[in-house]
Amino acid sequence: MKQYAPMSPKLADIKLGESGVRLTPKKSRRIRLLAVAFCLCTSLFLSNVLFRGVEKSLEPDIHSLSPFATEGRTEDVRFDKYSMIIKGQRVFLHSGEFHTWRLPVPSLWPDILEKAKAAGLNAVSIYTHMGLINPSRGVVDFDGFRALKPLYEAAMAAGIWVVYINAETTAGGIAHWITAEVAGRLRTNDSDWTEAWRDYILGIIEETAPYQINAGGPLIDNEYTQDYPGHGEYYEELKKVFHDSKIVVPLTYNDPNQGGNFINGTGAVDLYGMDSYPQRFDCSHPSAWRPVVTNYHEYHERVNPSQPWCVSHSFSSAANESLIPPSPGYAPCAELTGPAFQSVFNLQLWASNAKLINYYMLYGGTSWGGLPFPGVYTSYDYGAPISESRALTTKYDELKLQGLFVRSSPDFTKTDWIGDSRDAQLNVSTNPDVFLTLLRNPDSHASFYIARQNDSTSTANVTFRMTVDTLWGTQEIPLPIALDGRESKVVVTDYTFGANSPLRYSTAAILFAGVIGSRDVVFLHGKMSQNHAFSFFPTGTPNPWFRSTDHPSLVRMTERSKRETEVTLLRGIDGVITIYDSDTQLVLFADSETAATFWAPVLQGPSEDPFRAFWGIGSTQAVLVGGPYLVRSAALEDGDGGARLALRGDLREGVRLTLVGPPGVRSVTWNGMDIGLSGDFVEGANSLLRVFDLQPRVALARVRAPELTGWRYADSLPEIRDGFDDKEWVVADHTETNVPEKMWYGDGRVLYGCDYGFCENVVLWRGHFNASGVEKSVNLSMNGGEAFAASVWLNDVFLNTSYGNSTNNMNIIEETDDLFVFPPGALKPGQDNVITIVQDNMGLNETDGDNADTSKNPRGIRGFTLANGSFSDWKVQGKIGGYTGYPDKTRGIFNEGGLFGERRGWHLPGFNTSEWTPHELSDGLPGGEAGVGFFVTTFQLDVESFLDVHMSFTFDDPLGPAYRAFLFVNGWMMGKRVANLGPQAKFPVPQGILDYSGENTVAVALWSMENETISPHLRLVVDGVFDSALSGVQTNNPPWSNTDRP
Repeated sequence: MKQYAPMSPKLADIKLGESGVRLTPKKSRRIRLLAVAFCLCTSLFLSNVLFRGVEKSLEPDIHSLSPFATEGRTEDVRFDKYSMIIKGQRVFLHSGEFHTWRLPVPSLWPDILEKAKAAGLNAVSIYTHMGLINPSRGVVDFDGFRALKPLYEAAMAAGIWVVYINAETTAGGIAHWITAEVAGRLRTNDSDWTEAWRDYILGIIEETAPYQINAGGPLIDNEYTQDYPGHGEYYEELKKVFHDSKIVVPLTYNDPNQGGNFINGTGAVDLYGMDSYPQRFDCSHPSAWRPVVTNYHEYHERVNPSQPWCVSHSFSSAANESLIPPSPGYAPCAELTGPAFQSVFNLQLWASNAKLINYYMLYGGTSWGGLPFPGVYTSYDYGAPISESRALTTKYDELKLQGLFVRSSPDFTKTDWIGDSRDAQLNVSTNPDVFLTLLRNPDSHASFYIARQNDSTSTANVTFRMTVDTLWGTQEIPLPIALDGRESKVVVTDYTFGANSPLRYSTAAILFAGVIGSRDVVFLHGKMSQNHAFSFFPTGTPNPWFRSTDHPSLVRMTERSKRETEVTLLRGIDGVITIYDSDTQLVLFADSETAATFWAPVLQGPSEDPFRAFWGIGSTQAVLVGGPYLVRSAALEDGDGGARLALRGDLREGVRLTLVGPPGVRSVTWNGMDIGLSGDFVEGANSLLRVFDLQPRVALARVRAPELTGWRYADSLPEIRDGFDDKEWVVADHTETNVPEKMWYGDGRVLYGCDYGFCENVVLWRGHFNASGVEKSVNLSMNGGEAFAASVWLNDVFLNTSYGNSTNNMNIIEETDDLFVFPPGALKPGQDNVITIVQDNMGLNETDGDNADTSKNPRGIRGFTLANGSFSDWKVQGKIGGYTGYPDKTRGIFNEGGLFGERRGWHLPGFNTSEWTPHELSDGLPGGEAGVGFFVTTFQLDVESFLDVHMSFTFDDPLGPAYRAFLFVNGWMMGKRVANLGPQAKFPVPQGILDYSGENTVAVALWSMENETISPHLRLVVDGVFDSALSGVQTNNPPWSNTDRP
């Protein structure tokens, strides 16, 4: 952990690197902290697709470019009205969202980056989290999973660029200490807020500087309205910090809606971006779509036509932001925003001529510990293409088909919006139920007709015919084009594949277009149930092994004038077929389901080139590999008798590996193992197509999870017992607070946990009073955020539990006001009596609208009245040490709460439980009474190093019982089970938290909220097993120590 002196007002000497701060609302009512950057090894949206197109370079007109470079920064990162231009290459920035701290195992970050690149994306957008990095004033911590260096290095190795942002977490990412200590308005130019964020910004800058490229630097992405007092001025302060440093790339911003914010005026940024939330945030009816937004292009032309159209966040997942029934959880979100949604809505963004797109989320991960904001739960898997367990979904397949098309299409990086079906002059379709948009490259004339149904929510099947203009004249496409319900297509004309091979037109989709070896290669695909057609110009001499008789009844080839061949493909084609194979060209077609099993890994450039992994900068060469579950990378190496192609990837089962590679390859390896040239090798010196049998190294089905047995139990609520000593607790005696929402009632004391250093997770309160015998009840107003809970005892007698709620955001209860009546015999006249409150805080609110002070929340007790009496002392205790002195610096500030067992470290591996009582978790708390108990057991894992095994902890008991369970795995709080509300019962836990080669400790802090028997059933489940190239996953699970613990 590093501690920085307060930042000097003089910023000109700051060694800059990247990322900054800023909170922005992911929905219009929310704000999230953002620190975005365009650093060479990790910044903005870039990735493997910065490309100029094989040997064809789309050189930008230098006179049409933004004057950005003339402002004294850089010529390496520029933009014009079409797209970004990086090191002279025009780029479609194609990004997916990935929050590293939601996967707190840095050695697993390369897994996500490699999967992003394999999908054809050219970037990931990440969030840096101020609350994690800057846990208290003057402390900036980049150790462990908070580090940026391993991300940058993994991004460089993968050839991925990164954008920094932040949101959808407690307080929207603002450090909790700020919400208590800063009196001024957050996210404005108020001086104490300015002083509060400077250390964080300086830390981000210093960490990133060693990885910066001359064209790199920070981008600021926020979701404020510009007219709120202090927002524009605040942006000016942030801009000055970066502009007075070595940052040389443009600053950007994402507007939550079409608000036109920060384009001009105070705080205006260099490059404007907008957020898109097409399905909003309710997945309860996953088959009910909202229609596409049709005015994005017009909006762009109205507000910033001189810049490329940037959609900073396209919400390609959807969120049910609630615990509680009837919330359906995230599974329906994956259905709502599934492959059909991606086809229609992603391509509608393309149709708006967007050339910078970031899909939210690519990988959601886990909001472990106290990271969630109120109303959501541990999982952050909004139905992402890469699941919480890191598995690839059907959404990933569709994203890959789109991503590889974008990567393969340099002409698509620069297009004019010509018109759409609302324009009578664009009369190219025969069916009024079909909506077409035409984009055209002004230099090459390559045209892209993006088709969908006029009613984008329709599930009907429609067909239409097209007549299009091409460089070779008017073309009537010979077969009707089908749209099966919710489907979009791109029909291309005058499209060049490889170095110089034209497609006159194609209704089939393009998976890959490029040069492999010395041949121009195009791989087309389409649904097996549909007809397809394309026309191309064959060149070269057909290879002797090529047979044009595959599927003769389904494939028809007609020679036209000028050596043109038109190909019609009738429905029913299953698998890959070769349309044409010569010494200069290879044309392939497959049904889309088969095409989704193919990959196009980049062959890296020369080892001395630091950009060797970046497509279009370090390399324009790739190979095609079909069959495996995942292909992570490909490399050409020196081998015996010729080149060796080294493939890395993952298998879920045995497959037939199909390879299209360069000539001269004489051997092939898979994860370092020689698979030779056996199998269906087609003889011939120039053959590129080879097929191999590939099997997992072990029987994957044999991997089993151990039973969770042998639990030991200890009471974790001694605070309600006679004689408990709370003298070391913090006296709650403040009479003022910076929280805008003040106490409702009481005696003038403020009982807000954050004011005493206890914001996160469970906080305990003890109110003392000397009873006269006439006290009858206590009235308590308690605030813990949506779906919180608080149980109350008088001495050792349970009184009741107050429950918050968040039923799909329809019945929000974040604060309660209840009367707790003292039962006979509970009071001890003439003695010290204690009201004990166990309260679960659900995080701080994200910013509501423009007022960031809505993240300053009165978590704790907002009102207290003792009937016929008064309180003496109030004491409060959260996690040991509060936010300034917590001992577990590895797992960080959000991992623990204030339960007795947590304070003692019972959840940590190595704590001695040998004297605890043997008691199975499924038996619940002894006696069936309300209270808190700790259950601990251990188990061994011995997983082969080459296996990537996805595991989760699953509660099998049904929803309904009034309990909460805090799940700790090797000391990390990886789940909160809210059994009376739900919906989450399954908690994935990654390798690195789990030790796959040793002993693992699982602890459950079980809070029974009523006097009733509860019976939690917890299992460890194997969700998936893969023979994988993933390696080097490290654990960092410090064991128990009594240092700084009572």
